[in-house]
Parts: sequence; structure tokens; C-alpha cells
Amino acid sequence: MPRTRQELEQLERPSLAPFAQLSGETRGRAHSEVSPDWRTEYQRDRDRVIHSRAFRRLEYKTQVFLNGTGDHLRTRLTHTMEVAAVARGIARALRLNEDLTETIALAHDLGHPPFGHRGEHVLDRLMKDHGGFEHNRQSLRVVEELEQKYPNFSGLNLTWEVREGLVKHFPAGDHPSKRRGFAAKNSALEAQVANLADEITYYSHDLDDGLDAGLLNEAELKDRVTVWREAARKVKREHGDLPDECRRYFIIRTMIDGQVRDVVLTTEKLIARAKVQNADEVRLYPRLLVQYSPARRKLNREMRKYLYQNLYFSKQVDEANTRAVRILAELFQFYIAHPRAIGESSRQRLRREGLHRAVCDYIAGMTDRYVLQEHTRLLGTRG
Repeated sequence: MPRTRQELEQLERPSLAPFAQLSGETRGRAHSEVSPDWRTEYQRDRDRVIHSRAFRRLEYKTQVFLNGTGDHLRTRLTHTMEVAAVARGIARALRLNEDLTETIALAHDLGHPPFGHRGEHVLDRLMKDHGGFEHNRQSLRVVEELEQKYPNFSGLNLTWEVREGLVKHFPAGDHPSKRRGFAAKNSALEAQVANLADEITYYSHDLDDGLDAGLLNEAELKDRVTVWREAARKVKREHGDLPDECRRYFIIRTMIDGQVRDVVLTTEKLIARAKVQNADEVRLYPRLLVQYSPARRKLNREMRKYLYQNLYFSKQVDEANTRAVRILAELFQFYIAHPRAIGESSRQRLRREGLHRAVCDYIAGMTDRYVLQEHTRLLGTRG
């Protein structure tokens, strides 16, 4: 006999830490629904994210290299899955709610536009007189309004705690707690874990992709990036000489394991010092509790600086992204001049949201390749 939702919720209480967010104590959904029979509320949320159109489109959105550049290079979807795996591991070690943590991680980039952060910056510039654009805010917009799968409401109607986890970069006055009469200073620990897992994942794996693309090399990494050098020595000491692919994989894995261990041990100390007793005390605590140690933070700044200098602004990456975002900007201006050319659901929001926001929503939901196809179809060239 399968376990009911109530039984699953009861199992959480003794197995999770007192400061974890229990699914049975959710603040609920914006639109009332009958609770699931065999899943917790957060497990239902996870399934809704995975089955959303926005999630599927992540497969064809840029992480660092334009989608289609290489078969083994990461896309926004594979990055998201890797974030979810790292986040879940940290949550398990800290006895937090794994289902909530995983759901936030899976949803964190649903609002990311085509062409990665360069695409985000262009949309923000084009929208500067119309509310701007920021991908975390757009992720919340996707799950609250833009997905159209259910007969009784717009969006996915996710629980309050998942939506809370998507607003990590909002000004304090915009925190969703304001909508429910609860003035939080921070998000739950599960949301903090998902946020830091994102950082752990993308720097380590962007480095891996840079090596795979031939833009970075191991000799230079040993000289300039301490975390790489230390991980490489550990792998050499434990495994001897390995084939190139295997060696690089184990070095990256060792780097991630070291960061995860640092976060878990540092966070345990900070939680004990803060003496928080439940999830709402975490939200009211004035500082983040899921953190790197100061020493690890310094090492990560060194790695980040190296990546910006040698990968993100390298000629191969920069020229391709510059051309792509120019095409995106031209397509945006075309839709502003010809609003009937945008999709039907976006046209239906024109009067309520305004022309610029409707166009922005439409383009932000596109994949890299669809932007290129539409530009060619409507403007006759890819630039």
C-alpha cells in the first residue's frame, strides 16, 4: 500500500532538522487546490516544474557557449539538473527538506532568456524604461503567470516556499513574504542552499566546458587557480596518471566535493551560532546562514576572476554572443513595431501588461535557435 501524503509529512518531522521547512507547514498556494494523495506538496511542485514548457525549453538555451556549439557542452537544462543534484546533496547533509531544495533548484532558471547572461543584459537595457528585466524575477513570473496549463489559474500555482526561493535577488520590499503579512529578512535554508549550489555548479562546470572547448588549458590552471592545483594534486596522489578525460572529470569532482564539504561544515557552525529553532526564525535572521568559509570564498574569487578573463570574455565566446544578442535586440525592436507578430498568448497580455512587457515575455521564453529562426524569417538574415 503506497504511503499517503499525510504519512509522508509525518515521516519528515523526526528525520529533518528543526530549522528545516516541513511540507506539512507550507503557507500554501495562491489558488486553493485539493492536496495530492501520494505526494507531499513540494513533490507536486517539483513535478509541475519538470512538466512545464519553460523547463523543456532550457535544453536549447545557452549556458556559456551558444546552444549547438558542441555536443558535450552544457546547456541551461543540463546546468539546472547539475544544480539540483548538488543542492539535494547539501540539503541531505544538513537534514533540510530535499524535495523543496530540489524544486527551487529545478525552477531557478525558468525565466532565463536566450543567449545566457548577455541576453539578460540586453533585455534589461531594452526594458530600462519599462520595469527592467532580471531572470530571477522572470522565473517567478513564469510560474505565477506565463505558464498556461491549468483551467482554473495562470502559472503553475506553486507553494509559497518555492516561490520564495526564486526571489533571491529581489530588493527587500519585493520579497513575497510581504504578500502574506510576514516580513522576512531572508529565505528558508532550502532556498539558500539552492542559491549557493548554483554558484558551486556553474563555476566548476564552466571551467570544465572551457577545457573541453580548448579555450583553457590545465597547465595554466595549475599556475593560476589554487583550487584546481590542489584538486589536481589530490587526484594524482590517489589515482596516479589517468587518461585526460578521466583526470579532468576527477579534478572537477574533487573541486565540487571540496566546496560542498566547506559549505556544509561552515553552515552547521553558523546555524548553531544563530540558535534558530524553526524555518521562520531562519527567515527573520538578518544574515545568510548557508555560506562558504572566508578562506573558500577567497579561493572562489580567484577562480571567478580567471574565468572572466580567460573564458567569459574570450574572443570565441564574446564574438558569438555579441552577434547573437544583436540579433535578439533587432528582433525585439521588430516586435515593438509589429506587435501582431508575437505569439497569441503574448498578444492577449498586451492590454494588461503593456507592449514592451508582452514582447519581453515572448522573447525571454524563446530558445536560442528559435530567436535565430525568427530573425531570419522576419528580417531576412542572421546578421
